[in-house]
Amino acid sequence: MNRPDQDWDPRSTVVQHDQRAAYDAMRARCPVAWSDDQGWSVFRHDDVVRALMDPDTFSNRVSKRPAVPNGMDPPEHTAYRAVIVPYFSEARMQTFEPVGRGIAADLATEARKRSNVEAMSEFALVAAVRFQTAFLGWPAETREFLIDWIDRSNRATHAKDRAAQAAVAQDFERFIGDLIAEWRHADVASDRDVMASLVHDEVYGRPLTDAEIASILRNWTAGEIGTIAASIGIVVHYLAVHQDIQAQLRGDPSVLATAIDEILRIEGPLVMNRRVTTRAVELGGRTIGANERVALNWVSANRDETVFENPDEFRLDRNANDNLLYGAGIHVCPGAPLARLELLLTLEELLSRTTRIELDADAAAERAVFPASGYASLPVIIW
Repeated sequence: MNRPDQDWDPRSTVVQHDQRAAYDAMRARCPVAWSDDQGWSVFRHDDVVRALMDPDTFSNRVSKRPAVPNGMDPPEHTAYRAVIVPYFSEARMQTFEPVGRGIAADLATEARKRSNVEAMSEFALVAAVRFQTAFLGWPAETREFLIDWIDRSNRATHAKDRAAQAAVAQDFERFIGDLIAEWRHADVASDRDVMASLVHDEVYGRPLTDAEIASILRNWTAGEIGTIAASIGIVVHYLAVHQDIQAQLRGDPSVLATAIDEILRIEGPLVMNRRVTTRAVELGGRTIGANERVALNWVSANRDETVFENPDEFRLDRNANDNLLYGAGIHVCPGAPLARLELLLTLEELLSRTTRIELDADAAAERAVFPASGYASLPVIIW
């Protein structure tokens, strides 16, 4: 099949220097663009929403590796999602809230004592790992493995080192397999314990297999931890730069949840998700053939000025339904209630236990590069 000429290079120095600016430029210049690296990239809000609402054309079966349920299409996706959604119910969030608040309070108190903090490695990533292991009921000793594994995974992905990626994946499979085996034989059956419930869940009238449970847990950890850490870093950086907004939220924490979603709309903690076309389709004036890779660019879509007037302006009166932070359609993130709770608890405790957060003038923040978003390092001073 003849390929079009490259419209852009997602891994170029220009793009990596400022991903948001690069995606804004692509949205204006070439809203549906081809690259050898990503296939077709979609930058406009309307086009992204169209793809989200048409899973028959834009399939989630993008990987050879089974992905439960985010790599599935209906009706299979429907059956497995029904297993996943109850884990993020209001009742489970209420049960987890005091546990999560305790974690957030401990980390905020420690950050205040230290004053000079590298907010990504010493705060955001630690918070994300502690939240996730506590929610799943994993022992404390798993945290060190996860932090190291995420670092190795990010480096292998950025380097496009397939051998390293395979080794990292195998390490995670062994790690997850050992945990599943432990819970399979544990004398625990409380429906309040996520792992204890998960190993007893059923689909199509039979128990979930170890491979299916491992896929679910891979998604909940590998995906969730990185995104939550990026989100915490983005919000901390934004408040450190915008002292007026930091003061506003300290004075009125009731709007904090809305503010977090708005800041993450402006910055974007997750760059894109993939789809593959099942048939030829026209999108944004371009003809995309069947079996083509499509990257839905969340950062760009959430900064589309046709939907979000003055997209860089922080506003609490935006239409929340337009914000694609957690996706839309049948694949809208089932874990959104947990993510929102974790972010809210983190910022509530951080702001209530400190008086000021500012950037460290002696050490510059470093932006993350694709496929990550947000910040690779973020030195701040916490008073």
